[in-house]
Amino acid sequence: MKPRLLVFGDSLSFHGPDHEYAADEPRLWPNLTADALGGSADLVAGFGWNARDLWWSLTGDPRVWAELHRADAVLLAIGSMDTLPSPLPTYLRTGLRYLRPDGLRRAARRAYLAAQPRLAVVLRGRPAVLPAALTVRYLDMSVEALRTLRPSLPIVGMLPSVHRAASYGGVHTARPAAAAAMADWARRRDVPMLDLAEVVGPHVLGGHGNPDGMHWGWEGHAAVGAEMAKLVAPLLFTEEPREAP
Repeated sequence: MKPRLLVFGDSLSFHGPDHEYAADEPRLWPNLTADALGGSADLVAGFGWNARDLWWSLTGDPRVWAELHRADAVLLAIGSMDTLPSPLPTYLRTGLRYLRPDGLRRAARRAYLAAQPRLAVVLRGRPAVLPAALTVRYLDMSVEALRTLRPSLPIVGMLPSVHRAASYGGVHTARPAAAAAMADWARRRDVPMLDLAEVVGPHVLGGHGNPDGMHWGWEGHAAVGAEMAKLVAPLLFTEEPREAP
């Protein structure tokens, strides 16, 4: 059996130590997980994606509907971006790209990026991109939909990562409560969760990842890929997966 993994993710799934990469880059953790399991990974992801984007993708993307028929397991690598400080409401922040003329858009974006770390500190990381209750709600709806469509389909998730990003003033106060709420939900819904803080915390907080203080170096991707393979393997096989390269 060559398992096919359908991975929903944010930029942590496709951003490396220097910039973003195409989904088929072999050093990215979804591909390392798939390789360790002897299969392949299909990545559905976007910059800043949160649990709401996961739900929108599941319900609105016909490519996802097609992949769901072929997937042997679904990995919900979502939740880290939900916990980031969001001084400007999401609909306004994402709406900056639509401003015209171009000069106004660039000026507004520069102003926001300059204010964001200061506001994150002043407001102590609140509000977050998505409240913990909404993150859990969208995860729950997504899992319910997946299990309605494919009752025996293995589903695995992730607890939020950590960061030391200057762009957010180094603030991450929303993470503990969100991680606790997600872990409690996962126990109730029987969804195994990979704790990213345990796996890549020293890597990120020790300054070994991307200089932006949020994304991972290749060592971080390797660690996540290997640990995720160990978590998924018992759901697919009766024997241990081979070691990721």
